[in-house]
Amino acid sequence: MENMKLHLQTPDGILLINGYESGSISVNGKRHEQSLIILPQRIIENWSHGEPSELCAEHFSNLREAGLEILLLGTGVKHRFPSPRLMVYLAGMGIGLESMDTLAACRTYNILAGEGRKVAAALMLFRE
Repeated sequence: MENMKLHLQTPDGILLINGYESGSISVNGKRHEQSLIILPQRIIENWSHGEPSELCAEHFSNLREAGLEILLLGTGVKHRFPSPRLMVYLAGMGIGLESMDTLAACRTYNILAGEGRKVAAALMLFRE
C-alpha cells in the first residue's frame, strides 16, 4: 500500500489532497473512503464508476460546465487506460485527459490546483 502525506498550506478556498492510501483520500483534512472527483472549489463525493476501461460520457457529464482545461484520472494502485471514446468525448469539450495511478494523480492535482489551473481529478478507489 502506497501512502502520501503532504503538508502543504492550503491557499484560501482551494481544495488540496493531503493524504492518500489505497482505500482513502484526505482532502483538506477530511477523509473520503469512496471514489470522488475533486475540483479546486468543490468535491463530487461518492463518484460512481466501473473499471477504467468502462468509463463513458455519463460518468463525467457533471463536469460540462466546470470550464476545465485538464482532467486527471487516477485509476487505483495500478495505471489502467480508459476507453479511447472517453478521450474523444472530453476532447470535444475542450478537456485534456491524463490517466495515471491514483497516487500520481493526487500529486499532479495538487501542483496544478496550486498553480491556479482549471483542473479536476477523478480519483478511483478500489479495495486492492
